[in-house]
Amino acid sequence: MMATRTKKELIDRITEDTQVKRLLVKATIQNFLDEVISELGKGNRLEFRDFGVFEVKERQARTAQNPKTLKKVKVPAKRTVKFRMGRVMREKLNSKGPAQ
Repeated sequence: MMATRTKKELIDRITEDTQVKRLLVKATIQNFLDEVISELGKGNRLEFRDFGVFEVKERQARTAQNPKTLKKVKVPAKRTVKFRMGRVMREKLNSKGPAQ
């Protein structure tokens, strides 16, 4: 069964593993996330070797259909983020052992 992990839980684990003060770990992680959002907001591509690549993709405007009413609906163009996992993550996720 898959569990959901929160940012708080990750901060707690990193704090325990590194013995760095929790406030510093929390500020560092939040700063990292803010920078990722800022760079993607500028349309930049983020590459973390062996982890993966985040890229902003433009979705064209299109016409969709409401499945209940079958009415046509206009869907505006929008930007979305695509993630491609890197080698280490791919190997870890596709190894034969149980997920950790």
